[in-house]
Amino acid sequence: MNKYIKYGLIGVAALAGLFALLLLVIALTVKPNDYKPQIVRLVKEKTQRTLTLDGDIKLALFPKLGLDLGKATLSVRDGTAEFAGVRGLRLYVAWLPLLQKRLVVDRISLDGARAHLVRNPDGTTNFDDLLGTEKESEPGALKFDVEGVKVSDAALTFDDRQAGRKIAVSGLTLSTGRLKEGTPTTVEGEFDLQADKPALKLHARLKSGLMFDPVQKHYVLEGADMEAKGEAAGISGLVASARGDLDVQGGEFSARDLKFAVSGQRGADHLELKLDAPKMQLTKARASGERLTLEARIEQPKGGAHAVLTVPGLEGTGEAFKAGEVTLAVDGKQGDNSLKGKLTTLLAGSLQAQRLDFDQLQGDLELAGAALPKGAVRVSLKGDAHADLKNQKTALNLAIRLDESNITARLGMTGFASPRYSFDVGIDRLDVDRYFPPKPKQKAQEPEKPFDLSALKTLKATGRLRIGSLKFSNVKASNVRLDLKAADGKLDLSPVSANLYQGALAGSLSVDAAVLPKVALRQRLTGVSIGPLLKDVTDKDVMEGRGNASLDVAAQGATVGAMKKSLRGGASAILRDGAVKGINLAGALRGAKARLGTLKGEQVQGANPQEKTDFSELKASFVIRHGVAHNDDLYAKSPLLRVTGNGDIDIGASTIDYLAKATVVASLQGQGGPELAAMRGVTVPVRISGPFDALRYKLDFNAMASEMVKQKVEQKKEEVKGKVEEKLREQLKGLFGR
Repeated sequence: MNKYIKYGLIGVAALAGLFALLLLVIALTVKPNDYKPQIVRLVKEKTQRTLTLDGDIKLALFPKLGLDLGKATLSVRDGTAEFAGVRGLRLYVAWLPLLQKRLVVDRISLDGARAHLVRNPDGTTNFDDLLGTEKESEPGALKFDVEGVKVSDAALTFDDRQAGRKIAVSGLTLSTGRLKEGTPTTVEGEFDLQADKPALKLHARLKSGLMFDPVQKHYVLEGADMEAKGEAAGISGLVASARGDLDVQGGEFSARDLKFAVSGQRGADHLELKLDAPKMQLTKARASGERLTLEARIEQPKGGAHAVLTVPGLEGTGEAFKAGEVTLAVDGKQGDNSLKGKLTTLLAGSLQAQRLDFDQLQGDLELAGAALPKGAVRVSLKGDAHADLKNQKTALNLAIRLDESNITARLGMTGFASPRYSFDVGIDRLDVDRYFPPKPKQKAQEPEKPFDLSALKTLKATGRLRIGSLKFSNVKASNVRLDLKAADGKLDLSPVSANLYQGALAGSLSVDAAVLPKVALRQRLTGVSIGPLLKDVTDKDVMEGRGNASLDVAAQGATVGAMKKSLRGGASAILRDGAVKGINLAGALRGAKARLGTLKGEQVQGANPQEKTDFSELKASFVIRHGVAHNDDLYAKSPLLRVTGNGDIDIGASTIDYLAKATVVASLQGQGGPELAAMRGVTVPVRISGPFDALRYKLDFNAMASEMVKQKVEQKKEEVKGKVEEKLREQLKGLFGR
């Protein structure tokens, strides 16, 4: 027996000596740097990328097969720009498993790794060619088995040109235990994360148990403990944490003791969000779970809000599962206002179809406050909602009672990354001013706030709105109809139609959220009673009459004032059987005639709401440039007067400078009085000027007197001419005896 042991030891020693001699021969004869050109050429042939090896390749043979790559960079495909690089890479492989066709890497050490990833607008990436295709493991192939990985000071950038955002990971450190398919291990690391959409700057750390099996698509996190601190989406002092166990395999998953929490500060508001899911399992064969609670809280200087979402236990299978009554309770207060309500629904769904259904959706909300109509606004709703996660579609159908308004709404959304909205809303009656009274006029010394149309730049929506009876900014309308389309930073309302003030409106409105916002409006009013309309819009009683009007204008600017000053386009109106309020031209002329001897020069009077100048017909058209509406074809007539005129209405400055010319015509019996009868044919200039809220009327009596003197002279001429002709006829009769 001892002899066999002796021979065995001699054999082992011989083999060891032979192995040592073999290693010595390899070390003396194999020079890895001699293979650099071949490696570079092979990479170029296989990937069309340039590999640059700046450092020396070092080879270690004992006790483990080791490779020290040194500094290296890899270019983008068919280019010279850097795609990835590393300051140093060390890899050590165990000899014995390698002889058994098993790759057991003792340790991988990666220092200063960096990569620049890009996704193009068409969805392709600058690393598609490196991914290859998945292949099943073949019997006898080398197996992946790494005793540990250590990564230090790694960085990665991702330029997502399709979504228009950039993400950067830096300062990445990572260490793991043994990495082998299907074998539990540990992973620990930290990194800095920055992004622009949404804006965030975070430092994150991770510590967890890990198991992975790519072939079976099975991944497990056990005892995971993750935390991130920094700023994100306008929230400062952000602290986010997640803990628990998660098991995902082929679209199925289970979670245990899952806890998620976020807190931070947005301005003066403190935010908190907590999720507690003790146990949940969703597989093809089984869907189960214990009570899930999601709680959100906002604390503000003058109040706050608290909301709790509760989902009872799940039951069923992956094909069809359901829960009991899901409840959302909200309670909030801000100053003197308070909000309280409850929403309930039944939840059902399918894991395989990736679908969620919310049936028997109903809720009641009450908003109370001293400034609200009757001290409170109450909303009740019923309906259902559906979410198709696989096809990224959602739908919501609601019947809503808002105080005295009944609302039906069908809402939809497709695409989660870049959503497109649709809606069809019907309302029987709605008083918008009841909830949002018209704002008081802005004081001149206060600067205007620019338009904020940022939401419109990414909005994609189509839909229609129907309202039976509407009050908005004190304007009353019925049978309101509008179709909406929003895309590419533009909003179009076309057609827009309504019945209002005994007439009808039809037209369109478009808004372009450019650097300087643009607005275009086309409207036609038919058979509208203009007096009540102007009274409700401007709160001024300036005109009566009924007829047609058209408006085709466009404007551009960052504020309402800038829009007014840039207004351009045209407008026209034809009115009948009405009156211009503020002055009685006929009465003013009668008074002027009675006192003609004592009046000189010009007389200025303010607008008097008790007086008016009647007309049987009025026509006018305007050309609008740079916020100034110019008219030169005014024509108005009445039994007593004919009025023409021209001038400007400065919309940007809210002023008028207009010259009207009133001509006295033959009056009906007794209607104009002897004063106007004596002024027949006389034209009197009337200058209308001043700001909209303080108009002044200036009558030119010198011109009036001149007109009357001319009229007297003409009358005398006619009288003299008549007498001369009569005397001439008498003389001729005597001469010829006739």
